[in-house]
Amino acid sequence: MELRGDRVVLRPVAEDETGVLDRIVREPEVAVWWPPPDTYAGMLAVVLDEAVIGAVQFHEETDPEYRHAGIDIFLTARHHGQGLGTDAVRTLARWLVTERGHHRLTIDPAAVNTAAIRCYGKVGFRPVGVMRAYELDHRTGRWRDGLLMDLLAAELA
Repeated sequence: MELRGDRVVLRPVAEDETGVLDRIVREPEVAVWWPPPDTYAGMLAVVLDEAVIGAVQFHEETDPEYRHAGIDIFLTARHHGQGLGTDAVRTLARWLVTERGHHRLTIDPAAVNTAAIRCYGKVGFRPVGVMRAYELDHRTGRWRDGLLMDLLAAELA
């Protein structure tokens, strides 16, 4: 699978790219939000000009009564604030709606991650509510709030 956005390409992470992704998730600006994962299997590399600059993943709830998909993303700090995260999230969201048939998508940044919230809003995600003590901050060992955001297929920007 390869998904083309306006500027980025999303494709499965190759085995020889895990070192690059390990370095990215250890950057202070990324590590504040993402603990290093056990594996990058199932993630899609975010590629800009043939260089891996991050990864995006999705999960799907397949129960017909609750069917939806969720998205997570991280990018290297040197590419923050350039619209590349927005492009990657929009590209994956479009695929989840058009190819996978989802009518609703969710994303759940830390409630204080204003840059991520702004990025997701540009794609059409809307705040639903704060999930109190939602995720464990792997650096501090304290629980932090998350912001549940969702997007209906017709709202995809």
